[in-house]
Amino acid sequence: MTVALQFSRLGAIVFRNKFIKGYAHSLCQVMGRIRLKVRELVDEKGWTLKEVSDRTGIPYATVKKYAQATSLATVDYTALQKLARLFDVSIEDLVDVLEE
Repeated sequence: MTVALQFSRLGAIVFRNKFIKGYAHSLCQVMGRIRLKVRELVDEKGWTLKEVSDRTGIPYATVKKYAQATSLATVDYTALQKLARLFDVSIEDLVDVLEE
């Protein structure tokens, strides 16, 4: 399995060997649909979404969207990094690929 999100030498982000558009603004459009495992990780830690927002600095509305969305086409790469760091998982473990 390839790393879900990685930097290429061209400054773009690669998702499963496909370039993600819009990296310059840190909002990434994914080629396909993904789901973030925020809800599962929050429940595992026994935290609230508000606590996750406070600990990461990610706006509560964004954390809530990521936790409730069954499918996403765009994500904020910086938010993914912060969430992965907070939950002590890799970005690949945070992302569930639904369709490519």
